[in-house]
Amino acid sequence: MNIDCIKGVGPTIVKKFEKIGIKTINDLICYYPFRYDIIKRSNLEELENDDKIIIDGLVENNPSVFYFNRKMDKMSFRLNTGKNILNVVIFNRSFLKQSLKISTKVIVIGKYDKMHNTVTASEIRFGLIPSEPKIEPVYHSTNGLSSKQIFSVIEKALNLDFSVIDYIPKNLYEKYKLLNKKDCIKLIHNPKTLKQLSLAQNTLKYEELFLFMIKMNSLKLSKKNKIGIKRNIDKKLVEEFINSLDFELTHDQIKCVDDIYNDLTSINRMNRLLQGDVGSGKTIVSFIALYMNYLSGMQSALMAPTEILAIQHYNNMKNVFKNYDIKIAVLTGKTKSKEKKEILSKLKDGDIDILVGTHALISENVVYNNLSLVITDEQHRFGVNQRGNLKNKGITPDILYMSATPIPRTYALTIYGDMDISSIHTMPNGRKEVITYLKKNSEMLDVLNRMNEELKQGHQIYVIAPLIEESEKIDLENIKALEEKMNMAFGKLYKVGLLHGKMTNNEKDNVMNDFKDNKVNILVSTTVVEVGVDVKNATMIVIFDAFRFGLSQLHQLRGRVGRNDLQSYCILISSKETKRLEVLTKTNDGFKVSEEDFKLRGSGDLFGVRQSGDMSFSISNIKNDFNILLKAKEDSLEFIKNKEYMKPENSNVKSIIESSINLD
Repeated sequence: MNIDCIKGVGPTIVKKFEKIGIKTINDLICYYPFRYDIIKRSNLEELENDDKIIIDGLVENNPSVFYFNRKMDKMSFRLNTGKNILNVVIFNRSFLKQSLKISTKVIVIGKYDKMHNTVTASEIRFGLIPSEPKIEPVYHSTNGLSSKQIFSVIEKALNLDFSVIDYIPKNLYEKYKLLNKKDCIKLIHNPKTLKQLSLAQNTLKYEELFLFMIKMNSLKLSKKNKIGIKRNIDKKLVEEFINSLDFELTHDQIKCVDDIYNDLTSINRMNRLLQGDVGSGKTIVSFIALYMNYLSGMQSALMAPTEILAIQHYNNMKNVFKNYDIKIAVLTGKTKSKEKKEILSKLKDGDIDILVGTHALISENVVYNNLSLVITDEQHRFGVNQRGNLKNKGITPDILYMSATPIPRTYALTIYGDMDISSIHTMPNGRKEVITYLKKNSEMLDVLNRMNEELKQGHQIYVIAPLIEESEKIDLENIKALEEKMNMAFGKLYKVGLLHGKMTNNEKDNVMNDFKDNKVNILVSTTVVEVGVDVKNATMIVIFDAFRFGLSQLHQLRGRVGRNDLQSYCILISSKETKRLEVLTKTNDGFKVSEEDFKLRGSGDLFGVRQSGDMSFSISNIKNDFNILLKAKEDSLEFIKNKEYMKPENSNVKSIIESSINLD
């Protein structure tokens, strides 16, 4: 049923609800509050200055209204609470004056100014506070549709004869003493007690996380059982190649190589995430994987998120494989028509062993001869569809995803539950840790002096603009203002470049190439520099208003420097949230940083960019509900292992996954 069957919900209201993704009754009743207000009378004696206050009483005098700035007004009156007389001030509510007669009963919610015995009200309601605390749901709203209006429509829907699909198996209901789902939905919107609310929330969270883990575990098991390409790869040749490198692999790198070798020589299809810090040596591990696949006589593809990174991989690959007869080509949006035509022809005929490129690799006209290994770099920057399109270019190719945003293993097992995970914790020998300083805005002179010291040594510097969202007009104003400041400080002696998301790809590439070639000494940029370009001579990154960024994103930005054996520095400028940012001054370990970030922010935005197709829960939160998730993970594995989905009473769980996964 659609929501227009609810009394009072006409076409105008329907359109407003559509803005928040609600069309049906089921959408509506499953639109859960994101928080609750507890309406309980405040004890004035316990309140501190500027505390929130909820108080009731009688209007003591006729309100007075003062008008200013044309359309603004300020209304004030006295409130008799029975014990005290309080002054009440409220802005832009003069229309309430006629209703606030002397002795009218009102509830006032606002901020308490203890020194002046005044409440600056945000809301005035009529009536008195009930003796029992009232729990009021608060919903994410939209323009023209308030939280109260949403609740009013939901309340009407809950009085209809609605039905819900219950996914929790009966034995788990009994095991955890969970509530009936229909009762949960009624209580989540209109709880009478905090105990009721907690029971309803825990049941709905458990169901959501149980289904999530059912899908994850089923997907993982189905991929495990998926027949892949079994290769015969001479391990001695792989070892000889590793020994021919100019450097020694770390213990973690060798372990990752072994994981990939076992995958490629197994009959099962590889679906592996290779994660590690910026500069930890993931790229060479992926090159060794490409070499293994070459030894089996099959084609590989490596997809990078940007053209600069794709070309960087191509050049590094040409160097690493210079003594081997491996045919490598690079394909990007800028590849000229004649050259592209030749590459596509050779690719189809099997005359290219490795194709490197951007999303151009998944264009419709790109046809491979025998693609059997697909590697995506910075995998979280590709949408689910893009990764899938590349995977579908071959016949059951093995998949290796790389990510420089390390996630603690416990969390990674849930966030990437359908993948096997290989992690590189140790950094290559000789790599110096980046020294990180936290500076306040008042210490700018010290920051400029430190920058000058690096520039005098012929080194280069990244300067990161404070705003993250590049769609904002103000962002360009900020970055241009920062460019001007850098020019004022250093422009007479050094070249300052500018890089931001509003530039064309050509403009971005030109600036970045100038920086790589040391024609630009200071690069003022937004976070577009975050993805892995190597500028070995860059030894300092200065990040303004660092409090605007998550810890993991700051760690990613910090990874732009320290790409050589030169000592490098990161300076975080912030007068806010200094305690949180201190984490970065104490460790260079991305796994520790991401763990702190996870504790502070949850899983929603670990990468600093939100991906379509990533986890999106209606009531659960991976961080806050991690214990429930672990139970759901354990229960879902047992459920699948014991083939509980075959029982008629569990057909709902079976139907939600059988369309995409073969469970038999």
